[in-house]
Amino acid sequence: MSQALSPRIMIVGAGPAGIRAAATLVEAGLHPVVIDEGQRAGGQIYRRPPAGFTRTAKQLYGPEAAKAGALHALFDRLAEEGRLTHCAASSVIAVHEGRLHVLGESGVQVISYDRLILATGASDRVAPVPGWQNAGVYSLGAAQIALKAQGVALGRRIVLIGSGPLLTLVGAQLVKAGADVAAVLDTSPWHQQMRGLWKLAARPFVAMRGLVLRARLGGRYHAGVALERIEADGTGVTAMHWRDAGGRERLTECDMIGMGWHLRAETHLADLAGCDFTYDEQWRQWLPKTDRMGRAGNGVYLAGDGVRLLGADGAEIAGCLAAAACLADLGRPAPSTGAYLRKLARLERFARGLACAFPWPAAMVRALPDDAVVCRCENVTAGSIGEGADFGGGEANRVKALSRVGMGRCQGRYCQLAAVELVAGQAGCTPGAVGRFRAQAPVRPAPIGAFLRDA
Repeated sequence: MSQALSPRIMIVGAGPAGIRAAATLVEAGLHPVVIDEGQRAGGQIYRRPPAGFTRTAKQLYGPEAAKAGALHALFDRLAEEGRLTHCAASSVIAVHEGRLHVLGESGVQVISYDRLILATGASDRVAPVPGWQNAGVYSLGAAQIALKAQGVALGRRIVLIGSGPLLTLVGAQLVKAGADVAAVLDTSPWHQQMRGLWKLAARPFVAMRGLVLRARLGGRYHAGVALERIEADGTGVTAMHWRDAGGRERLTECDMIGMGWHLRAETHLADLAGCDFTYDEQWRQWLPKTDRMGRAGNGVYLAGDGVRLLGADGAEIAGCLAAAACLADLGRPAPSTGAYLRKLARLERFARGLACAFPWPAAMVRALPDDAVVCRCENVTAGSIGEGADFGGGEANRVKALSRVGMGRCQGRYCQLAAVELVAGQAGCTPGAVGRFRAQAPVRPAPIGAFLRDA
């Protein structure tokens, strides 16, 4: 069938899931269009540095260097051969009635699609700590991107806080690069980490690799800490106040803090595309509902960390599955998926082990003082959210309307989970009962001029 008569299949995201989805479709004789915010494919996990960068792939990606290189080469080859269309440096800012609103260098274009594969990935899941609104506080992902893309550490003396594999990974990467990492503070105690151990055995080599990275941190790593507050002056962060597992007060001087509690699925476009959601008690967040293949209904398919938080390996498999589902629904021959589904089940066991071992710090969030800033975009405090909960009846979007939490530049990406946790505590219910903030277009900030078209 000629390209002109082929169904128009759009893929949003050129990370591991998007690349594998595109390759699967190309192998079936289709010509997908891949839209990605980056200049080059790879996603966040396999982000590529600019031309002329002197650090090697081994230094950038560690043991994943070969896998990253293979994905990069595969996508580049398909694009160079004209077998797919790559819309780089472009953001999908809205989905409406079978059309994507795409923001690029030439403004906003409206592109229709027959099938849509969303491989939007995930971002850092952060929890407010008193003082986190000050200059010098970044997410772990931001610290990692700066190291990968520019070869720089974001501070001269660094403290990392949070929990999960990324905390250990970024700490080890910074130490290896020669950065001064003063402390790595994990809110998950040792006994909690041991609870997830039996599920982590589903991927023993990955678990062992994490332990090796942990060992490289040495005495910098502290488990079961309580985060008190971030101290700052007019120039930015100056120190982290915390308590160790024994309850002793500690102070670590620093000029940069990186924070993160595993990942938060990027779901704004899935919401606008009409996908249903369900609250996952273990991950403590709302996730889109799909079948095992990634079908979300209405010609929409989801793949990668935007639907299941399974890491890069899981994202690759999910991309293949979503493309196979798309092909089957189009009545075209699709690759066998049995082996993929079995491997995906093993990856899900491992991911559940991570969620158990490194949980979201719900108790810490609910204990925030009233003057602690929760929404950094709009400077909304925990006290204001509590007042909104009293008047809003414990429903997420009413509290949002009353307090403006989640109405800023990030659209709740960094504050929603904490805000919902506070509302649930105030209302005496579960976060799932509070609901989630509704996504609004545009899902990314866009200049007004981008919407203006020549008559």
